[in-house]
Amino acid sequence: MRGEIVNVGTEILIGDILNTNAQYISKELSSAGISVYYQTTVGDNGDRLMEILKKSIERSDLIILTGGLGPTQDDLTKESVAKLLGLKMELHTESYDKLLSFFNSVSSKMTDNNLKQAYMPEGSHIIPNNNGTAPGVLIEKDEKIFILLPGPPRELIPMFRDFVYPYLLSKSPDKFYSYYYKVSGVGESALEDMLLDIIDNQTNPTIATYAKPDEVLLRVTANAKSEEEAEEFLRKYDVIISERLKDNIYAREDISLNQVVADLLIDSGTTLSVAESCTGGLILSRLTEIPGISKCLHSGIVCYSNESKIDYLGVRKETLDTFGAVSRECAEEMLQGLVKRNKTDMAIATTGVAGPDGGTTAKPVGLVYIGIYHNGIYEIEEYHISGGRQRVQMKTAAMSLNLIRKKLKKG
Repeated sequence: MRGEIVNVGTEILIGDILNTNAQYISKELSSAGISVYYQTTVGDNGDRLMEILKKSIERSDLIILTGGLGPTQDDLTKESVAKLLGLKMELHTESYDKLLSFFNSVSSKMTDNNLKQAYMPEGSHIIPNNNGTAPGVLIEKDEKIFILLPGPPRELIPMFRDFVYPYLLSKSPDKFYSYYYKVSGVGESALEDMLLDIIDNQTNPTIATYAKPDEVLLRVTANAKSEEEAEEFLRKYDVIISERLKDNIYAREDISLNQVVADLLIDSGTTLSVAESCTGGLILSRLTEIPGISKCLHSGIVCYSNESKIDYLGVRKETLDTFGAVSRECAEEMLQGLVKRNKTDMAIATTGVAGPDGGTTAKPVGLVYIGIYHNGIYEIEEYHISGGRQRVQMKTAAMSLNLIRKKLKKG
């Protein structure tokens, strides 16, 4: 099957938005055995979009369009595809009801232009969007497939992963089976380096990595005539990957690190308290995303200033004067004060130089100390994280969660 990607949006053309959708979709299509021959970006202009679509339908079997599904007049993707295929636009009742429910939930009136998002080309299949108001559209006509997806990645990626990818696999004469690995504590480039020999020589199975600032999803996909045959391929790779990544693999499914950590805390009945300086509450924020965490998350404090470290955690002024707030000694006293005051089974404390200012030769931006207490033992870890302020903070929070996970797994 010949695939093509058309990205619609003037904001992409003028550089206001980085087009990560094309890279993501291309990787996904490749792992599904679909060759991408063309990628095009076109602005919010009906005539130019129609010109691209006329070429696409002549040269490709599968055309995936991103963007242009919003409520404004320059959102023309559905209307252009419908015109190309000679289809009428019809009100989709379920989409209308969902839109109405959304606006009612936010106590806002749905305007006429919002109603535009509930109109679909006749005979199309609707792809649900659980993270936005614009549904996706799938159209099969004259042995051609059009898939229309919203532009924001937080909407597009779940829709592609949960609906489009399984649909495409079902259209293939071949069968595809995948193993998933969620990895923390290893960045995408380091992960690829650890597996470079098998990535460079991959044919079947294929390996794809999908990185976030704090975790990486590794997907290994085998193409086989049967599930049993695929298992043979996948198990061979599983031995290699498991041996090289060891306990950096925190899950064998697409699940977040904070969900895994929360589940471990809840299942083991382990109570936790947190003291955050450089992370500014990110650890607490991620944990409290998970329902039920109140059973074990005791409390947390953001102690950014030296005074707060002294007043709320009992860090000694002499320690701060001698070693500074970003030091192994300060992290240890933060941790000791947290345990003394809260008496939880586990505690974690962070301090560091997030940047962009405040770094010195002795203590550069990215220097971070994470202290963890468990089973009566205090441990302080030192890390050096590259990148800007947000990356340092997010990586520190992720590494803290990963430390909690590793301690709980060991028991």
